[in-house]
Amino acid sequence: MQYSTPTINVNERVTKPLSKILQPSALPKPRRLLFKNVNVIDVVKNQTNTRTNVLVSNGVIETISQDIFDTSGSVEIDCHGKYLCPGLFDNHVHVTVVPGEKDLEGCMNMVKTKSLMLVGNTCEMMLSRGFTTIRDCGGCESYVSKAIEQGIILGPRMVIAGHAISQTGGHGDTRSGDVPGLSYDSCSCHVNFVGVIADGVEEVYKALREELRRGANFIKIMGGGGVASPTDKISNVQYCEDEIQAIVRVANSYGTYVTAHAYTPQLIQNCITNGVKGIEHGNLIDDRTAKLMAEKNCYLTPTLVTYKIMASDQFQFYVSESTQKKNQQVLIKGLESLQIASRNGVTMCYGSDLLGPLVAYQTQEFFIRSKVLTNHDILMSATVNPAKMNGLDDKLGQIKPGYIADLILLDKNPLEDITILDEPELHLNFVMKDGLIYKTYNSLVDGDFKSRDLLV
Repeated sequence: MQYSTPTINVNERVTKPLSKILQPSALPKPRRLLFKNVNVIDVVKNQTNTRTNVLVSNGVIETISQDIFDTSGSVEIDCHGKYLCPGLFDNHVHVTVVPGEKDLEGCMNMVKTKSLMLVGNTCEMMLSRGFTTIRDCGGCESYVSKAIEQGIILGPRMVIAGHAISQTGGHGDTRSGDVPGLSYDSCSCHVNFVGVIADGVEEVYKALREELRRGANFIKIMGGGGVASPTDKISNVQYCEDEIQAIVRVANSYGTYVTAHAYTPQLIQNCITNGVKGIEHGNLIDDRTAKLMAEKNCYLTPTLVTYKIMASDQFQFYVSESTQKKNQQVLIKGLESLQIASRNGVTMCYGSDLLGPLVAYQTQEFFIRSKVLTNHDILMSATVNPAKMNGLDDKLGQIKPGYIADLILLDKNPLEDITILDEPELHLNFVMKDGLIYKTYNSLVDGDFKSRDLLV
């Protein structure tokens, strides 16, 4: 008896869509959506436009009108008089310092591979709170922001600094004072460092250009001592004038800006007189320094929530006794610093700066600021102001035709009570970014990721 062996047809059953195989996590195409009967928050004018219709198409706000217009091909959603607000912008985060360890030291020194496995959850939770854009001020590299752009992980749009630039022994130097710096050289690539060390003009030139080469959108420097750094004081002046000027020159040559971690008037003045365009924290600012900031159009990003939560009973175990003492120095001056900045016309941005498990309280900055600032000023700080600081004000921060459809729907008006933004689980209806609905809190509209099919 003769036996025949069949040939293999290499194309048999090879029919799965190639585009899906090559990019299994590709984002869906945005729907054409019409939001009817919605109250639109105009942040700039500090007003609410009632009973409005908003058409979103191809991820962009196409039409806003109280009149009838062409809505063919759209999915209509009756918003029942709820409030449509621009997506929120947190101007100071550290997404790679993730929850997973019991204290700050453990979070800061987490093995890099572990932190990267957890970063997706942190990003998705930020988006779920209504933050459609974030600015990472140290630690996040471009492959994380690219993963979000490609849909590999779900999260806010990112503006990143790469690594913060610090002098030896500065706020970005988290190495133990008991261990020589050289001992880290062989293993630094495995540690989730927020900053990189550079001393002198030549070193900072190279460090900045490396961060910009790897995708940094702006430069963050440590201009003074910090609460969480182990070997400096709050009042320490970090980086000399020639170093700061060199840093600013490099940033300017790339068409971007420098922001600086700084608390005291001396530190802030040292930075902004040498060309720095942003100050992070600024808790110890005085009137003279605030006036100088306003004159030079320098932005301030306070982060009061991080000091409050670190001082709380719930997190009394999180930092050392010496760190708690430094934390108290800046905590008690926090609200006063907001008042000083406000009365001198300093443009402020919303920031949280929460590390590890503390990030669960990201929205509480709204509640804290409400004690001394107006609802309008706070909402501006979380929408229009950071968009402008980062050169995105022609596409983000407002609800206008031609702007990116980053929107949140609320059941109350934040211009009347900004603290509702600190309770997203109670007041948020959906979160839209780039015209896609990532998170829904009720049945008003279907999300675009409920049944994302990764099986091919």
